[in-house]
Amino acid sequence: MYFMQRRISFLAAMLLGHSLSSYAQVLPEAIDSMQMPLAVKATSRPMTVAYDPDYSRFIVADGGFTAMPDEFGVVASKSQVHVYDDKGHYVMSAKPGLSNRSVYYNPNQHRLESVTYNASSDMGFAPNTGVFSLEMDKQGRMTDNTETLSQPHHAFGRASTFASFDAVHNQYYCKQESSNKVLIVRLDKEEAIGEISLDLASAGAKTDDISEYWVAFTGIPGEELAALDVDHKCVLVFDLKGKFIGKSTLPASMKLRANNHFNGHGYANGMFFVFNESEGEFGTYHGFHISDQAK
Repeated sequence: MYFMQRRISFLAAMLLGHSLSSYAQVLPEAIDSMQMPLAVKATSRPMTVAYDPDYSRFIVADGGFTAMPDEFGVVASKSQVHVYDDKGHYVMSAKPGLSNRSVYYNPNQHRLESVTYNASSDMGFAPNTGVFSLEMDKQGRMTDNTETLSQPHHAFGRASTFASFDAVHNQYYCKQESSNKVLIVRLDKEEAIGEISLDLASAGAKTDDISEYWVAFTGIPGEELAALDVDHKCVLVFDLKGKFIGKSTLPASMKLRANNHFNGHGYANGMFFVFNESEGEFGTYHGFHISDQAK
């Protein structure tokens, strides 16, 4: 019965979205389509969510621990990466040794990749920083193995940015802190190749209302960028020119806290994920459909 009610609500919201031309295809009310209670406590902070379609696995990446040498001289971060199945059930955890900021699936290479904290060396060079690939075994379990794809690249901007990956254009969108500025970055170019200014004024928001370091890349034409408005409890959608397209309201009952400005979000498998740290023993990620064009 619950599934049918949720499905009806989803279809109704899509029809309503079609009837409101000012919102294009953005759903006025976000549909809570998946709940993923964390089964283990985050090593520091749950940073982001990714989805690997090759194994039907969700990935929850922690970050916050700088890579440091252990008693054997091996330099690694204590931050872990946690694997869940496509129903949101916990599978296992691994420690690839990275202080993850954004983890995403690269369909061009059929692999998971991670952009670490300080990938720009904005805070000075540190080991195990940059862009890395993560390894899954044949059973869909993550190993501790990584491969360096890029050394620190200053075009990413500030040290804490979450770089969202656009597989079609092979580039990243990197929101900068305390601003509406999003840098467009390619690993083969020394400088940012472009800059997007999000029209927050048209969205009725200010820079300190939204996520400090992250804007999602949705891959939906005309609705490519989505930002979490923590203070107004909604998702703001923009095109690649920064034009405001529409907003998708989150449930009024959902509790967002100060940490949501800095971490605990992601876009994976067509859903915009938001972390509710007060729900469940270790917090719960909610996956929302914010557009009827999401795949």
